Amino acid sequence: MDKRLETPFRILHVTLGLTATLAGLDKFFNLLADWGSYVSPTAAALLPVSVQTFMGAVGLIEIAVGAAILGLAPRLGAYVASAWLLLVAANLALGGHFDVAVRDVAMSVAAFTLARGLEVLATTKAVAGARTSRTVAA
Repeated sequence: MDKRLETPFRILHVTLGLTATLAGLDKFFNLLADWGSYVSPTAAALLPVSVQTFMGAVGLIEIAVGAAILGLAPRLGAYVASAWLLLVAANLALGGHFDVAVRDVAMSVAAFTLARGLEVLATTKAVAGARTSRTVAA
């Protein structure tokens, strides 16, 4: 990866990981928002549990995704975050929260970009490692 991209890429990586983790934690405290109010009436009607219980499950998933992005499995976590955010955006659009839905689509694109960037970085390191191995063996 081009050295000029390392700092913005790292900022994207940490920001997405922390955002998922903190949003997940806040599902239990509702300090940032009343998260349950963002569940569309359509989705709420389909839930087999209360909206509050559902939001607790959402919080656990978001904490896990944030932890994955931050270190456990960054590429997988970023892909999951990208898909998750598109699902959240669809729910928000169903509930008429188009302004927030657009933000989540943009965050989904950012998470997808992070995942693809991590793939490129892994490929670059693998190619560099193979070159080094051949040089040492020669």
